[in-house]
Amino acid sequence: MNPALKAKHILLDPFFDLSMDYLCIAGFDGYFRRVNPAFVRLLGYSEADLYSKPIDNFIYEEDRNLTALQREGLIKNRPLVNFENRYVRKSGELVWLHWTSIPLKDEQLVYAIAKDVTHKKNMESERISHVARLSKINQQLKQLNYTTSHDLRSPVNNLLSLVEMIDCKSGKEEGNLQIIDYIKQSALGLKNSLNSYVDALKENEAETVGLGKVGLREVFEKVQGSISSLINNSKAKFCVDFSGMESVHFNTAYMESIFLNLITNSIKYMRPDVSPEIKIISFQEQGESILTFSDNGLGFDMDKVGGLIFNLNQRFHDTKDSKGVGLFLVHSHVTSLGGTIDVASKVNQGTTFTICFNLDRGA
Repeated sequence: MNPALKAKHILLDPFFDLSMDYLCIAGFDGYFRRVNPAFVRLLGYSEADLYSKPIDNFIYEEDRNLTALQREGLIKNRPLVNFENRYVRKSGELVWLHWTSIPLKDEQLVYAIAKDVTHKKNMESERISHVARLSKINQQLKQLNYTTSHDLRSPVNNLLSLVEMIDCKSGKEEGNLQIIDYIKQSALGLKNSLNSYVDALKENEAETVGLGKVGLREVFEKVQGSISSLINNSKAKFCVDFSGMESVHFNTAYMESIFLNLITNSIKYMRPDVSPEIKIISFQEQGESILTFSDNGLGFDMDKVGGLIFNLNQRFHDTKDSKGVGLFLVHSHVTSLGGTIDVASKVNQGTTFTICFNLDRGA
């Protein structure tokens, strides 16, 4: 390395070492020349590992061709902005990175900065999945509507006809009793039809939801790891206590989504002058399994928006990143498996969500 370049790198040392974003310098030959500590911690490899292999070795296989095309542009001295690809951590987990890269042709080097956007990608994927699921349910509801409209007309018309046949004035009690018996039979048939439609919907729902023992700490640590950059940048502090209930019978993916959405909401709606403090506590009380999430953020005016918090596409703060979907998903996950969720909040004093799980499914 020439003296001028070496001096430049020495000047960059504090920036590299202290930055919470992921910084690297790569050669036009496709090898890392320098990576900062945050980048090393994110991928889990040693610096020696990262320097010894081509960068492609660390990129998710499906993203290598697209990344190679972008690298060709850099070699031709074209800056790269708003590019996203997936890297494979040493643990085998995937992480989404959003890149801005500047080539220096004279030095045959690329200076790059990346941000971890894994949590946003996961939430985007979840939203797409949920929209697809809602679309399927909507089609089922349409079909149910067509079926009930057609199949229930006959028993309803039959009931009306039988009621009209009752003669209350002639004193023909025996005939009226027989008609009432027919009404009863017709009503039972109507009830059975309705029960069949409801059971069909429940069966369709159950086919996509697997239940099992879900460890709360494992879920928390997994979610925490997936949004570590967001947590570090916000300087969020956690107080976590799962000693009162270490696991619950639930759906793992749903539980991960609940943790992800509630934690990211606490950070997204933090007060600008106070670092987020998030408390997550589980316990059993009076035969109920309960999980609480509390923060010290912006909170809500419950008198104004209390009845809207879990509705789709509701936004209560001027936050550009808000889509009005997260709390809707949390509510849907909890209630779809028989649980309940309540919220208590005050403006600028934080919010507490209390989730009560359905014990009929086991705990």
